[in-house]
Amino acid sequence: MKIKSEIMDAAAIKRTLLRLTHEILEKNRGAENLIVVGIRTRGDVLAYRIIQHIAEIEKKEVTLGVLDITLYRDDFERLYEMPEVRDSDIPFDITGRHVILVDDVLFTGRTVRAALDALMDLGRPARIQLAVLIDRGHRELPVKADYVGKNVPTALEEQIRVELEEIDGADRVCVVQR
Repeated sequence: MKIKSEIMDAAAIKRTLLRLTHEILEKNRGAENLIVVGIRTRGDVLAYRIIQHIAEIEKKEVTLGVLDITLYRDDFERLYEMPEVRDSDIPFDITGRHVILVDDVLFTGRTVRAALDALMDLGRPARIQLAVLIDRGHRELPVKADYVGKNVPTALEEQIRVELEEIDGADRVCVVQR
């Protein structure tokens, strides 16, 4: 795959996550009753960074959960020959809580649909809000993020590659040509 353009560097990602955190706190009137759940593999890293920002701003600890939605996907057979299924880590009750679901890229909406199914198997939250670093359009399902870091219109043959320090060794977001 060929990198077409870098649309965010480490500083831009940091500023964007800080802005998203402020938006989340403003809309929810603080951090009371909030839990943040990140979708593996990069949504969980972004969720961790968001709870770090919440702790700095509100001086409150917010519970972090990690959700693996591999087995909930409706395109499971098409995407995975031998899937790497990892545990979800949500060792608390989500019933009645305000869940901030975090992912790196919103595309067709299928990942979010799978995540909603997985969350509903764990309890009945009072509210679920979606925060994404990048919204690239091309929805196949009626899904809309509550918090968007950056809208990046793309062609279908392009991809968004989010690289994060904890996984990839550096922070950046690129548009790549397939």
